Amino acid sequence: MDEEHLRKPLSTSDIVEATKEENSDWLERDEAAGNKAVESQPVSLLRNEEIDELRSRWNAIQIEFVDEPRTSVEQADALVAEVMKRIAQMFSEKRAVLDEQWASHDDVSTEDLRVALQRYRSFFHRLLAL
Repeated sequence: MDEEHLRKPLSTSDIVEATKEENSDWLERDEAAGNKAVESQPVSLLRNEEIDELRSRWNAIQIEFVDEPRTSVEQADALVAEVMKRIAQMFSEKRAVLDEQWASHDDVSTEDLRVALQRYRSFFHRLLAL
């Protein structure tokens, strides 16, 4: 490589490509080892009790549509906004735990980070599928 190339600042795309190359091996090994469960069978982001309660509320909204369609749509909007807020809160809480561990100089294992990245990847792919 020439000196001019070495002095050139890295662009975001250069960094992304380098990161993809560095991480592709362990991500591929992870998937080859059968850890596709995160992708093929997404981990629930909410507790079962929360999911049951939200489904019950959704069913009530749908039933109400026959008599009050406008109210039903307004309630559906509010429920979806509430779920989105709860999911954002859940990710924020998990991130705060990692930040706290890093701030107190506790070791965060590579395995913990790998699992966190898998969850983000799964959620990201679900968002893109919407």
